[in-house]
Order: sequence, then structure tokens, then C-alpha cells
Amino acid sequence: MSDDWKPRTKMVHSGIRRSQYGEVSEAIFLTQGFVYDSAEAAEARFLQTGDDEFIYARYGNPTVRMFEERIAALEGAEDAFATASGMAAVNGALVSMLKTGDHVVSARALFGSCLYILEEVLTRYGVEVTFVDGTDLDAWAAAIRPNTRAVFLETISNPTLEVIDLRAVAELAHKVGALVIVDNVFATPVFSDAIAQGADVVIYSATKHIDGQGRALGGVILGTTEFIRKTVEPYLKHTGGAMSPFTAWVMLKGLETLDLRVRAQAAGAQAIAEALDGDDRLNAVLFPGLPSHPQHAIAQAQMGAGGTVVALDIKGGQAAAFRFLNALRIITISNNLGDAKSIITHPATTTHQRLSDDQKDALGITPGLVRLSVGIEDPSDLLADLRAALDAV
Repeated sequence: MSDDWKPRTKMVHSGIRRSQYGEVSEAIFLTQGFVYDSAEAAEARFLQTGDDEFIYARYGNPTVRMFEERIAALEGAEDAFATASGMAAVNGALVSMLKTGDHVVSARALFGSCLYILEEVLTRYGVEVTFVDGTDLDAWAAAIRPNTRAVFLETISNPTLEVIDLRAVAELAHKVGALVIVDNVFATPVFSDAIAQGADVVIYSATKHIDGQGRALGGVILGTTEFIRKTVEPYLKHTGGAMSPFTAWVMLKGLETLDLRVRAQAAGAQAIAEALDGDDRLNAVLFPGLPSHPQHAIAQAQMGAGGTVVALDIKGGQAAAFRFLNALRIITISNNLGDAKSIITHPATTTHQRLSDDQKDALGITPGLVRLSVGIEDPSDLLADLRAALDAV
């Protein structure tokens, strides 16, 4: 691979391993184990595994390694570990590095399962977690202290699309030696520059934009070689959170078209947000690409785009939101995002339903809020579908 390659080229060619047959499409090495020429060779490999040597699929696999190397090249990371799901990546990155007595500062606005890891899992084992308003730098500064080992945030929050000033938070965290761990799903690998902006560890749910076609669960943790191989790998290879070879092959195929899909989705999201902004049937249109968004300038500086997700707060609360959802003809009701198909969900009753009403109020998850993940359909068709559904309300 050449360091001079542009991202779209890296998405197609990085990490290629060809067998003796010279296949064009990456091979699926659908094997759980590997054969050694001798007992001595097996002993040597267990003592020190080489760069292109494998022991067991839970530890590594040629197809999985192709995916890891490709996404690392795209993200600008030294290394990566692919996981069975996005939440396996979140859990693996945090639990592998933390112990009793450690302190974590996290943005409050998070996906429900991420909140569970921080509120329930980490605290169960004696890790102290402090939640802050992610957009308030003074709150970060006040919460970070000498024993803070990590800060955790979604660069764009789910589902209210708050954008956090990553450079500023990273500067505060690095003053005390804390690692900056970011869930970067909404920013996508296409618009991300998270490592250059101060992130030490970047996490993706590959289930979302990387696959992009609703086929498989997957995740990935990206960071330095030392963190990935000395901290993350020992934890994940012994606890079983590794990605399957078939899933890795699906993700490799997804990466080939990722740039084309995400840029089309982001353009569609921008057009839809601009067209619906100010509609008197909506309390608000939330989208980082709109100048009215509170963190619009930060989004432009960090990503150069608004992303692929738009949040609409429909007047009339849950009943009106449900009538709206049920009237849609093209856009599908589901709780995934980043898909080639446009998908919409009602966070208060699905992805964030376990939160108390007070927590929902604090995060801005109103009864009328719906989260729209824009697909690659023609934006004019999507807009017509949305307007017809608003008419039905």
C-alpha cells in the first residue's frame, strides 16, 4: 500500500492478501484453525506469532486481518481489532483497559447500550464514571481529574445529533494522561479525522455504514499498535468477541463502496434537512449541516459535512410521531442506521426506551422525536414521502 493513495483507493486495495490462485475478490478463509508443518513449528508460532501467521480464528484470521488493515489504513490508525459487533468493540475498548479505582468521564448523550456499559458494567467492578454535558467544555474540565484514565464520547450523539469539540476535549484529557475513546459511527470513516483531532481510540459499529446493506453485525477498535495488541487483543481473544471470517469478507465488500454511498447519503440528508427546516408541522429539524445547529461550526471543522442522519421533532408528541411513521411508504421503520435503504425510528420507545423520562428530557429525546437515517434513494422521492407523511399527521 502507498501512503500517497487517496481514501477511496485505500477502501478498495488496502490489506489485500491473495492466495496462490491470484483471486480478484478477497478470499474467505472460513477456518477456525491452522495447520503447522511440525510440532516445533506449532511451538514457535505460539511463542511468537508473525505478521502473517495465525493460530486460531478467535485470535486472528487472514480475511479478518485484511479488514483490519484496510480500515486502519483508511482511518489513519496504526492497528485495529475487528469484533463481533459494535457493542463488543465498545465493551472491549473500555473493559480491557480499566480496573477498580479508575475514573472515566463520559458525555451524557449516548446510545442506550453504551450507557449500559458505563452505568452498569463498569461501575459493577469499581470503576467510577462521571457524566457531563458533552458540549460544555467547562463541564469536561471540572470532571477530569488526576486519576481519570479515559474519556468517552460519541463524536455526534445518538439520536439528538450533538457535536462535541473533539480537539478541545482531547486537550483536556491528555493533560492528565487519559485516553480519548470515541464512538465515531455517525461521523463515518468517510468524514472522520478523529485521530488527527486527538482521539487515541476510535470505535465503529461496522454494522452501520461500513456494511451499509443490513447484512451482518460487526465492529472494530482502532488505535496504536501497543494499545490494540497489548491491551485489546488479550482481552478479546480470551473473551471471544472476535469477528467471523465471513463477516469480515462482507465488511471488505462494504468498504469498496463506502465513500460513494456515504457521500450520496450525506448529500441527501443535507437536501432533506434544508427542505424541511422551518416546516410549521415540526418543532425542530436537528442536523449538523444546518447553520441553525448549535454546533454547526464544529461539525464543519471536524467533518466538513453534516453526516447522514437527520432528527425531526414532530408536533403532537408520540401519537403524531406514530401516525407519521405509519404513513411512510419508501422509508422503512427499523432501528438500524447507515443503510443504503432509508430507515427511521422513534428513539423514545425503541433505542432509548430504557431511559427514565428525566433522562430523556435531559438528552432532548422528546415524545415527538424521530431519527431518520438517509439512504441512497433519490432525495426528491424521500422528501415527497416525508411531506406526505406529515400531511397524514
